[in-house]
Amino acid sequence: MVVAEQDPLPKGDEALADYVHRLRTQQNLTQKELSLKAQIHIQTIRKIEGGQTNRLNQKAKSGLASALGIPPDYLDAAAKKVPLETITTFKFCPQCWTPGTTPDQMWTDLRSKYCFACGTGLRSRCISCNEPIMSLKFKFCPYCGANYKLSSN
Repeated sequence: MVVAEQDPLPKGDEALADYVHRLRTQQNLTQKELSLKAQIHIQTIRKIEGGQTNRLNQKAKSGLASALGIPPDYLDAAAKKVPLETITTFKFCPQCWTPGTTPDQMWTDLRSKYCFACGTGLRSRCISCNEPIMSLKFKFCPYCGANYKLSSN
């Protein structure tokens, strides 16, 4: 088994069509078998693999993710051609977040850029050292010690 060939992560600039096709062929599935497994119409699979669409509705996304054995965020990353790091890092509102608590579900959505409650820009990197925030268990950056919350002025 070659790990590189079985890698379920979307490659940097891999289009959604190529990504779905690669995963489908790795699992030795036909388009029809994938459509049955994902419980979506075969024409949807053909449109995706044919590059005719980069937008997935919730049913298609969750069905494909389940059938291919990947998180739905991987499909989002491939559709938007964004690095998976954008998906896997935490985003939070420096105004509303309470240290030690999990970030609000609305903040972690791929499309979220601003806090839905106060309008502050969401943060996914330390403002001091620019390292990605991988955990919000504590309120300080493990690399430089900077506080994740905005300073009170």
